[in-house]
Amino acid sequence: MKHAILAVIALIVIAWLGSLVGLDYLFGVVFPYLAFAIFLGGFIYRVVNWAKSPVPFRIPTTSGQEKSLDWIKQDKLDCPATFWQVVGRMLLEVFAFRSLFKNTKAEIHDGPKLVYGSSKWLWLFGLAFHYCFLLIVLRHLRLFLNPVPGFVGTLEFFDGLFQIGVPVLYQTDLIFVGAVTFLFLRRVLIPQVRYISFAADYFPLFLIFAIAATGILMRYIFRVDVVSIKQLTVGLATFSPSISGDIGSIFYIHVFLVSALLAYFPFSKLMHVGGVFLSPTRNLANNNRMVRHVNPWNDPNIKPHSYADYEDEFRQFMADADIPLEKELPPEPEPEPEPEPEPKETEKPAAAGAAVDSAAADAAAEPAVAAATEESPAADAATETPAEKE
Repeated sequence: MKHAILAVIALIVIAWLGSLVGLDYLFGVVFPYLAFAIFLGGFIYRVVNWAKSPVPFRIPTTSGQEKSLDWIKQDKLDCPATFWQVVGRMLLEVFAFRSLFKNTKAEIHDGPKLVYGSSKWLWLFGLAFHYCFLLIVLRHLRLFLNPVPGFVGTLEFFDGLFQIGVPVLYQTDLIFVGAVTFLFLRRVLIPQVRYISFAADYFPLFLIFAIAATGILMRYIFRVDVVSIKQLTVGLATFSPSISGDIGSIFYIHVFLVSALLAYFPFSKLMHVGGVFLSPTRNLANNNRMVRHVNPWNDPNIKPHSYADYEDEFRQFMADADIPLEKELPPEPEPEPEPEPEPKETEKPAAAGAAVDSAAADAAAEPAVAAATEESPAADAATETPAEKE
């Protein structure tokens, strides 16, 4: 957030210093033309790029009953099935922010319990912000057109209906500043929103607030040469700009901030003003069950690959990954018992030789055993004592 504030302050200081050193033409003519060219080129580029993006599937977000049997009531706006139902949905989305009106909030209460509730404040201040912005831009046509269209005077009349002092205090100015303040405080005070907010979210708010503040100061507090401003703005619109007289630094600060907003617009989240018309979640009919949609860039040489074919091809891998199968793997056959190996011919003579050696050893051991038996009585007689002999 601090980086966004510092960036806006830097823009104000740059414009102020430029007006002091005599760079009026740079800040009053060059930068506005450059910013408008960037805005126009960037806007067209983003819209064309979005329009060229492939949308192979119909993915409208729905929250109502789709078209089904005749006796089941369809929700034609939340689940459109025809072109004109989509048109009705888009009109309400663009001019009434219908999806934002249906927004809900979730809170955890004691228990714990998850409780859902209506959240209309964001819709109300968001609607006020956009419509006030539109009316302020239309009121500024007075500075660029000569003669001034009649509808501009009508807008100014109703906008200043509750006149307080001179000059007229326009209601849209106060509502606009209040709406911007609400959107800023929402990002700061709500922890969940603050957690997902970045400089790209704060910078447009600070920049728009600074534009509104400098415009209000220029109208109600600081004196500026309105005739010279009219001459310059009409010259900008007719590509013949000229600067005469001392307009004032506050005017160049205001114009430079507006130029910065125009140049920043196509590359920011503010491009939702054009993107909403190209969003496949909004501008498509939910008729997948009524119309067969074929991907237009499918290769005709690629044959359809059904799920059964897919499972046949990867069944073993799916089974190893514990993925449920529609057709189980065939049982593995039981292994056959291995036959006992027969002794080889080279092993038979060796076995016979071993038997002969064993018989010879037994024959040699028999005389030794007999001799030991004959010697044992003599040895016993030699060991008798005289008393035993008597």
